[in-house]
Amino acid sequence: MKCKMMFAILVGLISASAFAQEQLGLGVILGEPTGLSVKYWLDDKQAIDGGATWSFWDGDGFQLHADYLWHGFEFLSPLVVSGKLPVYAGVGARLKFRDDNGKHDDGGDTVFGLRVPLGVSYLFDGKPFDIFAEIAPTLDLTPDVELNFAIAVGVRFYVK
Repeated sequence: MKCKMMFAILVGLISASAFAQEQLGLGVILGEPTGLSVKYWLDDKQAIDGGATWSFWDGDGFQLHADYLWHGFEFLSPLVVSGKLPVYAGVGARLKFRDDNGKHDDGGDTVFGLRVPLGVSYLFDGKPFDIFAEIAPTLDLTPDVELNFAIAVGVRFYVK
């Protein structure tokens, strides 16, 4: 009970800070996986993103993922007339709850893996939106060691 209360307080404090500073983006991600996307900027180059999504690869299932991202704004800046076009790389993890009714020989309904997302996003000038595209090689560690890839695009709205 104490853990749940501490978690709720922490989430509330982070949300209040994010709402005040336009650091919290909420949106959708489409592709593999598809679902809800969230991004919280820690500073002008680092962020944490996550998703509550549906994965279609290697047995359909609900997936949660979270990544720590580093953004480089200088790489594609000559291509941009307005707005910003950072590339990003990160490290993270995913937890997938397969809904395959025991069709896999390994018998595992839950998959845990490490992600390395690589992507690009476009931050609109003076608008609280971004769009992004990413590929995320994922090394699943349970129930079997296996390499997978997630490829998706998305859009987020930054709340004030």
